[in-house]
Amino acid sequence: MSEEGLHIGQVIRRVVTQKGIKVPWLAQQLGCHRNNVYLIFSRQWIDTNTLMKLAQILGHDFFADLSRSYREQQEQPEEYINGMGES
Repeated sequence: MSEEGLHIGQVIRRVVTQKGIKVPWLAQQLGCHRNNVYLIFSRQWIDTNTLMKLAQILGHDFFADLSRSYREQQEQPEEYINGMGES
């Protein structure tokens, strides 16, 4: 994982792919154009309302993914978190 944390758009894309969901279907569920779904995939951050809607539509707890990522970062030495621990 990068020092910036979890890239939520990549996680969403992975879940969509793993579940075999088509982008046009997801766009319809979200009430948006499919291009907006691809924009979601490119985002490192996303607002919680949209993430909640995606969690409900996709049946996946993205908040647990974020929590796990947070805990993993907390376990890293401070020098690593600040980017100074790289060799």
